Amino acid sequence: MAAGKGRKLVIVESPAKAKTIAGYLGGDFEVEASVGHIRDLPNPSELPADMKKGPYGKFAVDVDNGFDPYYVVDPDKKKKVADLKRLLKDASELYLATDEDREGEAIAWHLLEALQPRVPVKRMVFHEITREAIQRAVNDTREIDTAMVDAQETRRILDRLYGYEVSPVLWRKVRQGLSAGRVQSVATRMVVERERERMAFVRASYWDVEGDFTPDGAAQQFTARLSAVDGARVATGRDFADDGRLVSAAGKNVVHLDEALATRIAEACLPLRARVTDVQEKPYTRRPSAPFTTSTLQQEASRKLRLSSKNAMRVAQRLYENGYITYMRTDSTTLSDAAMTAARSQARDMYGAEYVPDSPRRYEKKVKNAQEAHEAIRPAGDRFRSPAQVAGELRGEEFALYELIWKRTVASQMADARGSTATVKLAVDTAVEGAQSVEFSASGTVITFKGFLAAYEEGRDDDAAARADAAAEERRLPKLSTGVALEVVRAEADGHETSPPARYTEATLVKAMEERGIGRPSTYAATIGTIQDRGYVFTKGQALVPTWLAFAVTRLLEEHFGNLVDYEFTASMEEDLDRIANGEEGRVEWLKRFYFGEEATSAAGLRHLVDDLGDIDAREISTIPLGDGMVVRVGRYGPYVEEVVPAGINLETGEVADGAEVPATPRRATITDDIAPDEMTPARARELLEAAADDGKVLGQDPVSGHDIVARAGRYGPYVTEVLPEADDEAPVKGRKKPVKAKPRTASLFKDMELSTIDLEAALKLLSLPRVVGSDAEGVEITAQNGRYGPYLKKGTDSRSLVTEQQLFDITLDEALAIYAQPKQRGRAAATPPLKELGDDPVSGKPVVVKDGRFGPYVTDGEVNATLRKDDDPAEITPERGFELLAEKRAKGPTTRKRAVKKTAKTAKKTAKKATVKKATAKKA
Repeated sequence: MAAGKGRKLVIVESPAKAKTIAGYLGGDFEVEASVGHIRDLPNPSELPADMKKGPYGKFAVDVDNGFDPYYVVDPDKKKKVADLKRLLKDASELYLATDEDREGEAIAWHLLEALQPRVPVKRMVFHEITREAIQRAVNDTREIDTAMVDAQETRRILDRLYGYEVSPVLWRKVRQGLSAGRVQSVATRMVVERERERMAFVRASYWDVEGDFTPDGAAQQFTARLSAVDGARVATGRDFADDGRLVSAAGKNVVHLDEALATRIAEACLPLRARVTDVQEKPYTRRPSAPFTTSTLQQEASRKLRLSSKNAMRVAQRLYENGYITYMRTDSTTLSDAAMTAARSQARDMYGAEYVPDSPRRYEKKVKNAQEAHEAIRPAGDRFRSPAQVAGELRGEEFALYELIWKRTVASQMADARGSTATVKLAVDTAVEGAQSVEFSASGTVITFKGFLAAYEEGRDDDAAARADAAAEERRLPKLSTGVALEVVRAEADGHETSPPARYTEATLVKAMEERGIGRPSTYAATIGTIQDRGYVFTKGQALVPTWLAFAVTRLLEEHFGNLVDYEFTASMEEDLDRIANGEEGRVEWLKRFYFGEEATSAAGLRHLVDDLGDIDAREISTIPLGDGMVVRVGRYGPYVEEVVPAGINLETGEVADGAEVPATPRRATITDDIAPDEMTPARARELLEAAADDGKVLGQDPVSGHDIVARAGRYGPYVTEVLPEADDEAPVKGRKKPVKAKPRTASLFKDMELSTIDLEAALKLLSLPRVVGSDAEGVEITAQNGRYGPYLKKGTDSRSLVTEQQLFDITLDEALAIYAQPKQRGRAAATPPLKELGDDPVSGKPVVVKDGRFGPYVTDGEVNATLRKDDDPAEITPERGFELLAEKRAKGPTTRKRAVKKTAKTAKKTAKKATVKKATAKKA
């Protein structure tokens, strides 16, 4: 290789990372960003014409010749690759400094293949972006780890084969445009299975008694709950199965109280005295949680900061790239010796020497993939900056997440919380029939030394359980001894109902996926985002709710591709990829077994599963039984409920009762988007059918046009519309455009209106919208309109929200003008000032502002505009994020049309050049 005389070129993934590292390396280095991956598998339609019919034509992978992939430089990265080649010409060395995980290693390898450098190449790795870490990394480089590249390539090809073979089945049998994915389909199945459990759940009611007791006055009063009746334990929620029955194993010595018996016990206790039958006191110890992994960080950020998995990782990425935390994709709980020393030192300085144990706490976790087991997520550096020290640099979500990571790390090296837990049992001789003697229990915990709790306490997914535990820890019982008599101050019967299994939240789904070994740290957020973006799951509060479409897709995959959505099989694939990454298994051999099958074990491969599907009944696959003759079907235009067995027909015999009317066609009703699957009971389905009976009901005729006015139930709610007469079909005249078909007037019902009670007068008022309120002093017309997000006024391009729908009919011109006289709170007025000022751009030197444009908020320096991403809040966006978006936009260059990939593009095809890159098995992290 010919060495150049210029500066050393360092390539990282992101502009923000490049900027931070450049500040640590000095003038001898040029740091540039690739802005993520530069090459990928093209869609088959983008292949050169002469390759579309060849071995690469179906997947862009030659499955018959070693699963050889055909890579192309992404169209929007060609300018970036050209810029990197230009810089490389004047460089003396090339440092590939992408992340040290599979994706980062693959990016480095693709850069090597695309750039074809003629200068020495070094692989530079680090787990935190501090001056010391970067200097160490520059002086301790290695070669590209081809085993990790193989693992990433295997995963990419595996996902391509899975998606391209299975997705077309969904198109044909469920709905066009659907997609299947190796991890996303399994995650969707988990959410669907939980909803099935909720749908099958039968509530059970049970009762107990709560009482207040005291030995000598109100100061000593405490609360206890009925725990046993005549020696049998009182049933609680955990004693009932999901079908509402008392669990048989527990039922042998458990009493199920009803309201009547609980009330008699409470009434009988009040005039009596209780006696203490047992007092126990045990020491209480609680250990701190381990430092954050990717999974636990996403869970805790969801619980404490209400951040989605995607947002948590986006914020963590920025903190890492700007040198505040260590690498955020890890499944290790290990801390380096320097990090443990830093955490112990800060805990000692802030809380005292007694809050730090004699020796460091070491959290050893068996990590599935040693390649990704770097270190836990912690503050960067050998000395941690406290939240107070970074408060002037970080804002909003970034500060909150840093503080969370700092607290968790410091607390992990602090002493146990200590205290004592007391439990008291009380007896009352009630002499009630069926309850001669009853027992009450109470417990309380007293924390005598807070230990790590002084810094941090982990959140809980079950809010009710968390509140109960917190109450118990704060409850202090009076000093009591056996035989002491107590006054019964209060006794009340208390009724309860069992609750269905809680839906997954993003936090609990990540936890469940990790426990099952599904996915890896780098995939959790992307997987959850994908199943929401593709319409399989939506959120209700923080809960993840599956759509009916997800039910249909999951059923098809379970019945015809059972292995592919099997939890153990999916976890085993992750372990296989780990073995490939560790050099323990070959890429080609594994892909052959997955795709073509294995004769030795008679295991069918993916190709055989797809070729041998047999007849799939599309209608049956998309049908979800509700019971009582009702089903849900997933149709082309959305889900609907159908009555397959009309009322009056015996479900078992099919006999028709006397006087029952059997409709000629099954009754159907659209299911609106606000109804969750577990809410769709047979009774709710019949309510929809009854409401749908009014669908299409003619309310009368418009006295002006004479057209029928009808009320309908639509997918997005009830509405009224006019029925236009059918136009006579005219023979097309050559050279003359076909006349545009008139559209009927349509209006949604107000929130306080019912489809069954809407009348012609109200319908005509709705159809009269938008209403002209009047004109301002300049003659600009003001109208009142009802939109997707509620009622509003419109004057030219300036819109203002209204408070109620009734204002559409009532608001006067003076009131409208008064609204427009006020400063606009939000929206897209033409002359509004910038939403936020971010300071001068480090590249252009010009001021960067956030503006609201026609297609949404964006950042601009006056020369380059970059649209904010879906998760970027215009009010909370940081200057660093704004500069990063502009840098990415500059790197992409001007938007151009995609062109067909030419065969002559030699950088496109992957050759067998991996042999030129030595494996570094001795240096794997």
